[in-house]
Amino acid sequence: MPNVNGNSWILVVDDNDQNSHLLESLLRRQGYDVLLAADGPSALSQAQEMTPDLIILDVMMPGMDGYEVAREIRKDEHLRATPILMLTALRELEDKVRGLEAGADDFLVKPFNVVELLARVRSLLRIKHLHDELEIKNALLERVLTRYISQDVAQEILRNPDISLQLGGRTCTVSVLFADIRGFTHFAEQRDASQVIEVLNKVFDRLTPMVFEHHGTLDKYLGDAIMAVYGAPVSLNNAPEAAARTAWGMQKQFAALKELDARLANLGLGIGIATGEAVVGNIGTQQFMDYTVIGHIPNLAKRLQETAMGGQILVDVPTYEQIADFAYGTPALPLYGKGMLRPVKVFEVLGIAGSGEEKSRAIPLEASYDQSV
Repeated sequence: MPNVNGNSWILVVDDNDQNSHLLESLLRRQGYDVLLAADGPSALSQAQEMTPDLIILDVMMPGMDGYEVAREIRKDEHLRATPILMLTALRELEDKVRGLEAGADDFLVKPFNVVELLARVRSLLRIKHLHDELEIKNALLERVLTRYISQDVAQEILRNPDISLQLGGRTCTVSVLFADIRGFTHFAEQRDASQVIEVLNKVFDRLTPMVFEHHGTLDKYLGDAIMAVYGAPVSLNNAPEAAARTAWGMQKQFAALKELDARLANLGLGIGIATGEAVVGNIGTQQFMDYTVIGHIPNLAKRLQETAMGGQILVDVPTYEQIADFAYGTPALPLYGKGMLRPVKVFEVLGIAGSGEEKSRAIPLEASYDQSV
């Protein structure tokens, strides 16, 4: 990478001292900083230590030749984007092909023209600098995205932006979680706006990481509630488990926070989870869009959350059936409501075992439910 003066580092690898010093002198006159290596092992060592912007690599060297050095460089994730310019006296097409297949980006036959060499150096460095700028922008974009979605989901969007950032939707099986702070409306009415926002952010700061820890997507904040989706935009084989473990972690985090902040004493957390087919995708315009979930499943998850008392986790049958091996619960009152053709059977999750543990190891939450929240 460029040094503190902004100059590019170039590693010259050649077992012939006269050739390497000639190249060093030529490159330094152009303002580049130069490292020298006389064999393959020392070249790899210096490359790994300094991460040069360009490697000029002689092919014909004793022991480890240039082809092998190039292959080893390409195995290092920190050097995969470092351009390699191979220099060789070999003129056959198959030698050039072999070099390119080993990982070289360009090939120059000895004796070479100095003007041509410098032009190729500038071209390769320009490509490297563009790559570095793109990496910085992608890293910044990933940091922004991971405020809303888990890192693996963010990486999937960056890998396939044309698919991930199109308007439209698809039908897939997801688990949807809603978590709402019970009693917060009354709490907010008794305090000034700055304190309300402070407490709300304090709670969300504890709850939101639970979503990302279990590979969920933060759909949105809804006042004092959180909506999260599991299984989209990146599919999950265990979406109900991920949602249930998120809910369990949220309840424990909320209980711990109440121990630390007396202002939260009369608040509780009600959570609802539903699993099934839903339409997921981007809605809005090409310029402004919102990734969300639409259909019966998010509506049901919201209804379950609205029914849950502070400290409760209520789930539908499809969710409970898929977490029954590591969670224990009990049937709750059926859910009735507008638009429902029949009552929905509901389970309350009372305990969840750790990953890989037997169901009998599940430990229930210590907090009892408060009907008032």
